[in-house]
Amino acid sequence: MFVSATGNPDKLREIVAILGDEIELLPRPDGLAEPEEDATTLEGNARIKALYVVNATGLPAIADDTGLEVDALGGEPGVRSARFAGENASYADNIELLSERLEGVAQEARSARFRTVALARWPDGEEVIAEGVLEGSIAETPSGNNGFGYDPIFIPTDSNGRTLAQISNSEKNTISARGKAFRELISKCAGWDLNPHGL
Repeated sequence: MFVSATGNPDKLREIVAILGDEIELLPRPDGLAEPEEDATTLEGNARIKALYVVNATGLPAIADDTGLEVDALGGEPGVRSARFAGENASYADNIELLSERLEGVAQEARSARFRTVALARWPDGEEVIAEGVLEGSIAETPSGNNGFGYDPIFIPTDSNGRTLAQISNSEKNTISARGKAFRELISKCAGWDLNPHGL
């Protein structure tokens, strides 16, 4: 049994769907403030979030951090993806800024990838880390109404030109960086006592 470190309901729904029956995941307790994600890496931010929830609840926690790496922007927004357009930026704000930064860049030069680091942390300091990557490119205009974040402008390499927001949730979870990272996390945790303290 783990507590989710994310306070983002969109991410939580996705993680719960990916984990299925493999790992029992409790929602983050109401009232917990967001920790400051000031690490310079995805792994560092995932660890900040997991440690915060472990310390607040005394229970094992699962966290992740995902970055969109755009080659034409030197890997940006990367670790700053959720806050690309500012600390309180909306999904639309981030997409608008990214589109502005890529204005005039040809489609063949818009290669990008999602990278996710998933991390499980126990109160005794034990830790398991996994990573997933989804290659693709950035569309010139948003398309689709599904998903969240940058999904309307990210075209996975093997999606026949569809953005992540144009495919079903189940298909997205099969190919996404988050899906890959959490399935690897489940695999790495296989054989562990996922509830080592009888919690």
